[in-house]
Amino acid sequence: MNLWPTRQTGVMTATVLISRATPKTIDAVGVPVATTGTVPRSLGLNRAALAAAGFEGKAGQTLVVPNGNGATQIAVGIGEPGALTVQALRNAAAALVRAAGKRATVATNLADLEGTEAAKAAQAVVEGALLAAYRYGGIKKEPNKSTLQQLVLVVGDKRAAGARTGSERGQVTAGAAYLARDLANTPPAYMTARHIAEKAVAVAHSNGLGVEVFNRDQLAAMGCGGMLGVNAGSTEPPRMVRLTYTPRKPVGHLALVGKGVMFDSGGLSLKPSDGMLTMKMDMSGAAAVLATMGTLKALKCKAKVTAYLMCTDNMSGGAAFKLGDVLTFRNGKTAEIHNTDAEGRLVLADGLSLAVEDSPDAIVDIATLTGACMVALGTKLAGVIGNDQPFVDKVRAASAATDENIWQLPLEKGYRKLLDSNVADMRNIGGPHGGAITAALFLSEFVGEVPWAHLDIAGPMAVDGDDGWLSKGATGFGTRLLIELATTFTK
Repeated sequence: MNLWPTRQTGVMTATVLISRATPKTIDAVGVPVATTGTVPRSLGLNRAALAAAGFEGKAGQTLVVPNGNGATQIAVGIGEPGALTVQALRNAAAALVRAAGKRATVATNLADLEGTEAAKAAQAVVEGALLAAYRYGGIKKEPNKSTLQQLVLVVGDKRAAGARTGSERGQVTAGAAYLARDLANTPPAYMTARHIAEKAVAVAHSNGLGVEVFNRDQLAAMGCGGMLGVNAGSTEPPRMVRLTYTPRKPVGHLALVGKGVMFDSGGLSLKPSDGMLTMKMDMSGAAAVLATMGTLKALKCKAKVTAYLMCTDNMSGGAAFKLGDVLTFRNGKTAEIHNTDAEGRLVLADGLSLAVEDSPDAIVDIATLTGACMVALGTKLAGVIGNDQPFVDKVRAASAATDENIWQLPLEKGYRKLLDSNVADMRNIGGPHGGAITAALFLSEFVGEVPWAHLDIAGPMAVDGDDGWLSKGATGFGTRLLIELATTFTK
């Protein structure tokens, strides 16, 4: 039975316009207000009146000011004068859209403020507004819908060209995040390995990518024992998808590997029921990689990018792999299984091995890999670990540019002995402590000397409620970071 939802994924309904003036038909107007200085006259309130209403102009604050028969005015705090950043603009735009509520058309001059480059400002405003407006449609007779239908950036002539460029890029990056969020939010019966492979083929054909899909028999012939081991307990067959983007004169070659565990029960090391509630999102890494690949042609990426989506369930059927089993990976190394819930590293091992064979200049893997990383960094930060500091710094720079925050953890080689096994090259867990680091050490066995960074996004994978430009459910974390990294990458 085909359970694929009829609604399209990754589709935004809101349009974005650039205008010299606020259209008369607009429903709400966002008016930037700093903590000090002149309050725009159009707001209709002075600073004393704003203060009396509890509005101080702090970053992220909003105040809705009804305006008779005209558009509703919304004061949007931008913080201290002279301290404006693109991150603040992204957050301000998100706050504006949330304050606008069900108002369908919103205009603002946030992208016209001095202190930030026009293109970057417009991109940030568009991203903040559209990402805050995101709603997963759901499997409903009447799907959830975003109320935002039109966003108007009001900018002067001097900044119009830059704002248009930034707006177009922001729509592409926000659209990619929509796709990643939709894929991860979709219930597991509707988003199997076969389904995401079908979506990957569609994305590839629409965006000038090369695409290859590998089934169970092909994976067996390729020696991908990690994928086959994790998939053994599932009635759903695995899929590995290889996507390629090749510009005419590549300035470098970047490889991306995404964990696509479509549902993670923990296998025989069964998760508690509450721990499974979000495990349809255990493929968020693969979703981010697929969404990233779909943008590269539109954004005229100058680097060659090769991507691997490693997609399978991890179930506890009678044929499931067992504690004590030994799996052999694509590169010939073996691992003794001490916990079947440490499965992400097993599928990534095959993906990393294949990526190395492409001789890239650098590799990034992205995965909802360890609860240990969430314990260490919470839910607002992803961890990054790598074997090459200059490349890790590039990943960190992409994080800073996109406000998808990461924190570097050490690849402490002194912990490698925790992975020692008497019957295999290593075991797949390293004990009760330092789990994020020992997981990265396991992965490092499959990258050789290639510069590599590992993103553990278990914490920021999802949010319980709307929070700034994050909307309830899957966040699509890592998508915009990877886009920034790919489009700025050189060897």
